[in-house]
Amino acid sequence: MELEVYNEIKRSVKRILDLDLENYKDEQMRRRLDSWLVRSGSLDWNSYFQRVAEDPKEKSKFRDYLTINVSAFFRDPERWKSLAELVLPDLLREAKARSPMNDGLQIWSAGCSIGAEPYTLLILLDEVAPHRRHQVLATDFDQGALKKAIQGGPYSADEIQNLTPAQRNTYLNAGGPPYYVKTSFSKKIVFQQHNLFADPFPKNLDLIVCRNVVIYFTADAKDKLYRQFNAALRPGGVLFIGATEIIPRPQEFGFKNFGISFYKKVQS
Repeated sequence: MELEVYNEIKRSVKRILDLDLENYKDEQMRRRLDSWLVRSGSLDWNSYFQRVAEDPKEKSKFRDYLTINVSAFFRDPERWKSLAELVLPDLLREAKARSPMNDGLQIWSAGCSIGAEPYTLLILLDEVAPHRRHQVLATDFDQGALKKAIQGGPYSADEIQNLTPAQRNTYLNAGGPPYYVKTSFSKKIVFQQHNLFADPFPKNLDLIVCRNVVIYFTADAKDKLYRQFNAALRPGGVLFIGATEIIPRPQEFGFKNFGISFYKKVQS
């Protein structure tokens, strides 16, 4: 794909989808766009964007494709084990010390995709500290992914394969595949649409989970997000990122390492 063509596509995507591709890595996004045009059956981008403008379903499909939704319950199980055994107990102690009467955690799942991540969080909280008033906010830009998250499914056998039999019995409806989270459980999460590069961030958070999201962004976009994540956390709050992700020079963003995939906000 020629640079001039890509620049024109970025302008069209921004105008039609309100999605800024400037924050995404060029080479990776160009490959995805080339592949999508072939799959769409359109002869060129002008005719495809005309189709998108006229067909809401095609517009939704295109948005879903560009925002990249790959997720599963307890994806990278060892990292979730570290969260349950090391990070959450530390945050819970701090919450108890701050306010014995209001000792729940404030958590944000940023880029929650189809909901597997925030539901995993809720399962861990229910197992580790079941009687505290936790608040979990889950956001994503993709409306299609959010719809699935809010409905609590449907999830495939692959997406729930890391759940234990006991967890499946406790948190999922009987039957399947496909699988659905119990309504009484899914209602405990607040789901909202959110653009990481345009919308304000929540504040005073104990934990932010943003896994396998920033890997698609440019270095400048990552740096901006790390600073904003730091500002959104309480002193001592933790950012939980993907298993293959690393924050170079975390001190520049106000963090210190807190184990693999975890970064704690430095208390000033």
